[in-house]
Amino acid sequence: MEARGDEIEARAFPDEDFPDGIFPVEEALEIILMFDRTGKISYANAAARRKLKYTDDLCGRHISDVFPGTFRQGEDSGGVEEVALDEMQNLVAYRSNTTCFPVEGRVIKSRCRDMYICMAHDILEKEFLSREIERIREESQQAMKVKSEFVANVTHELRTPVNGILGNVREMLEWEMDARTERYLHLIERCCGDMNKIINNILDFSKLEAGKFNLEMRRFHFRNMIDYVKSNHINRMNEKGLDFFITVSPLIPEYIIGDELRIVQILNNLLSNAQKFTAFGKITLEVFMTAQVNDRMELFFIVSDTGIGIDEGDKDKLFQSFSQVDASISRKYGGTGLGLNICKQLVELMGGRIEVESEKNKGSHFSFSIWAGVCEGEAGTIQKPDERRDLKVSPMPGASPAEGEDTENIRKFGTRENQENLKRILSKLILCVEMENWEKAEMFMETVRQLTEEAPREVKRVTLRMKMALQKENYDKVIAEYEELNNFL
Repeated sequence: MEARGDEIEARAFPDEDFPDGIFPVEEALEIILMFDRTGKISYANAAARRKLKYTDDLCGRHISDVFPGTFRQGEDSGGVEEVALDEMQNLVAYRSNTTCFPVEGRVIKSRCRDMYICMAHDILEKEFLSREIERIREESQQAMKVKSEFVANVTHELRTPVNGILGNVREMLEWEMDARTERYLHLIERCCGDMNKIINNILDFSKLEAGKFNLEMRRFHFRNMIDYVKSNHINRMNEKGLDFFITVSPLIPEYIIGDELRIVQILNNLLSNAQKFTAFGKITLEVFMTAQVNDRMELFFIVSDTGIGIDEGDKDKLFQSFSQVDASISRKYGGTGLGLNICKQLVELMGGRIEVESEKNKGSHFSFSIWAGVCEGEAGTIQKPDERRDLKVSPMPGASPAEGEDTENIRKFGTRENQENLKRILSKLILCVEMENWEKAEMFMETVRQLTEEAPREVKRVTLRMKMALQKENYDKVIAEYEELNNFL
């Protein structure tokens, strides 16, 4: 327990003279010494006797025997007048064997009599732990530096053979070959591309973690950047039969100042996730200017989808390093769990924040803000409201539900919307099978699986058998299961 000065004074001096026996503060954990103005000690508790290594009583000794650097021994005074009272200070206490140790203590004066009380804590362990913490901190910083350098070296070394394989595969794709060989080469090309993305993510993560990531701020054409992002995703979304809508606020200038590469990286990651987890429906990208302070403006981006959504309790996992919502996500869709964590750190480097709103099986809305610079003389190029530029990127005809169609009804097996979409997706799936494009057929198969999640057990079994046949590239089995599934529709 820690005793306060007023408690010691009230309890230790109940009478005019010091009582014999044990004081109430005897078992206190801190060192407690009482002495008069000449420095003569009249009381020392058990902690004082134990820590100062005195076998006999300290009473009668001079306070300078314990604190020679603070008090001095004289005829009339113990140097108490020279000591700052009621202030916590670092002192050095000496044991009976002349060894010393650091303490943190204060001296208070009794309000009733010409007596002083010294209370001190042994901080030897505290100082030792502080040194240990500092040593561990330095070691961890050094280990972090070594790890970051190792990751950077390994990722660079990995990129060389991957790019070598990719270059040779692309050269081989120009040769004449049978369809089966070409399909395998395209698969290798795609795997090399995915590997490069993983390598880049790990390298970016290690730089961000080490605090060595620098933004490259420069002037660039904002809408051209949006067009570039659109071109990166439109083909893949068309293949899945998804609607893709882009809206850019007319208040955003043509040219802004920022790190174009990193903004593209964030948008690519969010749109790739939206495309990955959305089997049917639409994906939208909206950009607004929400504030302007002098030559800086805040841009607000919203990426929405009608995909599988996220449970409320799993949202906190999204932006953690190497984290997926659950293990099945990684098995089914792939990924390292680094993408959103990198996005979060990049957004924060640009002075913004990223958030998500989602509901299971009803889609997700990712939004983030960044601060960008306004180019000198660009204020006059802001478009008028009647010149608003809305980009609607439409998919293949009849590939997905029309805008505004109730995606919740689409998920309910047996509804008109569900049946129409199932028939549409199945026809595309069989077309891919006929053309032996098994990879795209599996993509449509995932949509079929989601559209039959609420179906009766026998329908789910047919869907499962059809998926297994697709994975084995068994044409006859796929056709047979397709016909059986059509019977249920």
